[in-house]
Amino acid sequence: MADYVISAANLAVIEGNLKNLNKNLEIIDSNITFVNDRVAEVSSNVGLVEDRVTALARDFAEFLVTYNNKTQLTISHTEIVRIRQELDQKYGHYEQVRRTTTGILQANDLGFVRKETINTATEELMLSTPNYWLTPCLVALAAWIDDKPELAEKALKEGIRRNDENTSLFFALICRRANRKQAALKWVQRYLAGQDEENLDRNAVVILDAFAGGLLGADSEGLVSRQIGKWMDHLAQKPDFIDQQTKQWSDAINQKKRPMQNEGYTYLPVYSKTWPVLQEIMEGAQLHAEILQYFIDIFNQESSQDTVKVQLDEILNSLVSNFDDEELPLRREERLHQLIIECGGDKARAENIMALEDSAFNERKDFTQLLTDAAMNPESSQASVSTQKFAIALSKDWISNAYNDIVAQNRMRIPHEIEINIDSFNAKTTDGKNEQQLLTDFNALIDREKSRALSSYVLSGFEKFCLYGGGAIAVIGLIMLFTGSVLLALIAMIAGVAMICNYFSKKKTVDGNRQNVEHHYEQKRSEGQKIIRATLAEIVDFRNSFAEKDKDSEKVVEFLDQISPDQYVKKLAESTRRIKVTN
Repeated sequence: MADYVISAANLAVIEGNLKNLNKNLEIIDSNITFVNDRVAEVSSNVGLVEDRVTALARDFAEFLVTYNNKTQLTISHTEIVRIRQELDQKYGHYEQVRRTTTGILQANDLGFVRKETINTATEELMLSTPNYWLTPCLVALAAWIDDKPELAEKALKEGIRRNDENTSLFFALICRRANRKQAALKWVQRYLAGQDEENLDRNAVVILDAFAGGLLGADSEGLVSRQIGKWMDHLAQKPDFIDQQTKQWSDAINQKKRPMQNEGYTYLPVYSKTWPVLQEIMEGAQLHAEILQYFIDIFNQESSQDTVKVQLDEILNSLVSNFDDEELPLRREERLHQLIIECGGDKARAENIMALEDSAFNERKDFTQLLTDAAMNPESSQASVSTQKFAIALSKDWISNAYNDIVAQNRMRIPHEIEINIDSFNAKTTDGKNEQQLLTDFNALIDREKSRALSSYVLSGFEKFCLYGGGAIAVIGLIMLFTGSVLLALIAMIAGVAMICNYFSKKKTVDGNRQNVEHHYEQKRSEGQKIIRATLAEIVDFRNSFAEKDKDSEKVVEFLDQISPDQYVKKLAESTRRIKVTN
């Protein structure tokens, strides 16, 4: 009887514990359900988060570029102000001498400024601007106007001592302006005699200006054309001459290349590793229209109808206002910051352009480089439109060679296959016609990835055992309740129930995770198919657009073929000779 009472008491305690255990299991199950819901919510947002992170990274990279460009713009604006102040401080007196030159010529034309005033002004400049080649030239000019040959000769010798080349050019133009053609011819001969076609003074463009503008007269025209012919013949004998010209003009032409905007290409820049190459070759195709318009703009400009004096004054202006050698470092620095501003703060691109332009700042260069700079960098080389026309016409065979080489190289870079890269999917297409195959491959990849992901969300062997093993243990416990120890029976029943609950709890979690995986990969499949179709459409559009723009290269070749040097050298009335220069 006592045993029965004890057993009844134990049963009451055990029954209470089972109720508490059941409540705890219900709480656990509820928590597991909540966790599963949260996991499902997080998993469903994984794809969205990945897209947002990618977009954020791209936006941040764009922000950094924009920020750096704006910062560089501010620096360049500040630096230009500083450089110009330094130029004014160090070489501002040169500018005063330059302005006075034109003033003296105009005053002499008008005849209402006293010669004494001109003499005084030039003498004061001589005192305030030592070592500058132009000041003794102004003193010589003033003495010449005042009919003081001894003073003019002394000042002239000092100008030649300081800078023989510039002085010779200066008085060649002054004498031609005064219609003293024989004297002008002698000065031109003096200047040319001191020139080496492989190491020309950068101011030789002044002679080209006067020659191309027809301002040197009949005898001078014959002299200069013969000299140009000799230079060209000598340079053409160099072993690497053709290669040098091709590279030289290729660099100059490529300088006109403009950066390509995305122009409606939304998917290719993001989902194709081939995009950088595509961007470069499209910029190369766009160059055809750029260079064609550049040449057309030059040759469509009307020839100057000004009087000989006005044209000579313009050329004189370019000679005297062209910065001197000691100013070059600051002028280079100023030009670089100007380019940075023009490029919107893109310092790397500005430096690339500056590297191509830099030959215009060189103190010495060969004759063909002089032509290239005159044609392609007129601002830096101080070349007039007439000189641009003449330089392009004289160099047209080299330009054509270089241009055809640029076209050929750009076409060689066209990729036969274009990559499509979407996460782990990497494929290629030639013309976008293999859309169905790409979609099939992409779906197969998604299926494989989904299978791998699902394989990690399965019940373990023990968890599977819990359902049947727990049931068996619970049944054994129930049998023991009537045939054996009640305590052991209850323990077995509790263990069995716990195992069964564990099974269903784990199964619910696994099923929830598998549903999330299914949802994620089906969403990835849908987005990926959309991206593939859109990228293929852009590839087709890119191919068509490139082919259309590439056709413009034919127009450039046709334009160059129509140009002849003879057309772009003005002839004075008394001249019957034609320039015969071949390259």
